[in-house]
Amino acid sequence: MKSTEVLRAWGRMLSGRLPSMSIEITRECPLRCPGCYAYEDAHLGGPLLRELADYRGDALVQGVLGLVERHRPLHLSIVGGDPLVRYREMEDLLPILNRKGIFVQIVTSAFRPIPTSWAAFSRTNVVVSIDGLQPEHDERRKPATYERILKNIAGCPVLIHCTITGPMMKRDGYLEEFLAFWSPRREIRKIWMSMFTPQVGTSSPECLSVADRDLAIRELLRLRDRYPKLEMGKEMIREFAHPPASPAECIFALTTNVISADLKTKVTPCQFGGNPDCSRCGCIASMGLAAVGHHQLIAGITAGMVCRASLRIGEAVSKLRTREAHSPNPKTLGNESASDFS
Repeated sequence: MKSTEVLRAWGRMLSGRLPSMSIEITRECPLRCPGCYAYEDAHLGGPLLRELADYRGDALVQGVLGLVERHRPLHLSIVGGDPLVRYREMEDLLPILNRKGIFVQIVTSAFRPIPTSWAAFSRTNVVVSIDGLQPEHDERRKPATYERILKNIAGCPVLIHCTITGPMMKRDGYLEEFLAFWSPRREIRKIWMSMFTPQVGTSSPECLSVADRDLAIRELLRLRDRYPKLEMGKEMIREFAHPPASPAECIFALTTNVISADLKTKVTPCQFGGNPDCSRCGCIASMGLAAVGHHQLIAGITAGMVCRASLRIGEAVSKLRTREAHSPNPKTLGNESASDFS
């Protein structure tokens, strides 16, 4: 992260605004992936994502721009559902967001072609989710099969994101085989890996055991040197061994507004919604910011301490701003006409 980006994010926090936002831009997705947190019953703490009223066309474009204007994020993740369900609206939004200087990350299954024109936007990243090697992925994520993804990303630089699950770690060399397949391809700029994050009390097949998790950490530390496109620092990888204890300790959760497909429902306490098991968190964004937070600025003072203090100051500033916005202007008191009270 560049120093200028850090300073801008710090300024946002001090002003009472969070630097990051994530929008579930649609409730629709052609996939039915096992373990998808967005469609779990507890995700929104009430209504299901597929039951929400969502938007399309100009109403969606203007709704997203309205949220951006109100919250003024520096970084915007567009998720779903699948954003490519609304690719026409994305075509309208991306040039505007790029001109506003907002960094945009679009997370998709690449079930349909990614417009090559998106490569022209310097502040836009397209992240394609891959669920392991072809046999497992094609079974879990059809119709977004390997064959279709390879066709749909042709000519468009993308990042690959893979969520590591328990079954992957039961087979020797699985992660390396995955990296060996995707790394040589010209379209692939970077590869990221998370670990499956369950809800509290979940014991699904996707969950990693303690031994699975330890093995995954060792493998990632070994493979990052062999496959340079695996863009994961050693400090970030080591954070998987001791993830933030709660959303209140997670810098990513504390600094990100997450809004669902009706453009008003907040997803809490973090992007997973519901009651995520933080002791088994595998979110790459959480681990990345945890590593930044543990960086010592001076003896006894970490970046995380400064971040949390800045958020507390920003919260006070935001409350003051809200109070002033709802207070009458002293200059107008005593000048009201009788009609003002009718």
